[in-house]
Amino acid sequence: MYVCSCFGITEDQVRKHADGGACTPRQIASACKAGTDCGGCVRRIQALLGRGECPRRDLVEGRTAPAGAPVTLGGTPGAGLSDAA
Repeated sequence: MYVCSCFGITEDQVRKHADGGACTPRQIASACKAGTDCGGCVRRIQALLGRGECPRRDLVEGRTAPAGAPVTLGGTPGAGLSDAA
């Protein structure tokens, strides 16, 4: 069934992007443009995403990531604080 008539995006496509890590309607929009034209599908996208667990959302909200999940906080990899302060 189509979720976004403007761009021909189906429920299955939204679920595929969600399985790939998109946790919000904005992230779905970035992945496939759904919700960026008339906006009529945004509530349906929200319903499809539900309130389930999302590792990316956990990181944003300051919760710990699941064991073994890569965590990147930005900056230069391997760079630490210097002792000179």
